[in-house]
Amino acid sequence: MSFAVIQTGGKQYKVKAGEILKVEKLEDSKENSKIEFNEILAYGDDKNLELGEPTISGAKVEAELIKNAKNRTVLIFKKRRRQNSRRKNGHRQKFTMVRISKIYSKDGKVISEAEKRKEIQSKKTLETKEAAK
Repeated sequence: MSFAVIQTGGKQYKVKAGEILKVEKLEDSKENSKIEFNEILAYGDDKNLELGEPTISGAKVEAELIKNAKNRTVLIFKKRRRQNSRRKNGHRQKFTMVRISKIYSKDGKVISEAEKRKEIQSKKTLETKEAAK
């Protein structure tokens, strides 16, 4: 199974084709649009591995944007004992959910490709209709 290590939002992720991933919010992106990650640190499979210094030029990962949303609330509570001083605060971090569709090598060759989503959904609908009969 082929994989790639990408960098986005100051974090590194090991991804495979067809995988759904939650990353820091990507600006200027609309739902159901294509996104390219160009900062590829490494890619390979079980037998061989290509490492970047620090990145691999020419390699890229294509993904489909599923949705932009906010995470659950993170509460911050600070208390100073015996001072009658406390402060409660919180925030909801924004994130982008993406589905990895293709992984390209440095020469532009497709290493790994995800199954088409429409085929998967149509198979499920056919199975449910057959089960209902």
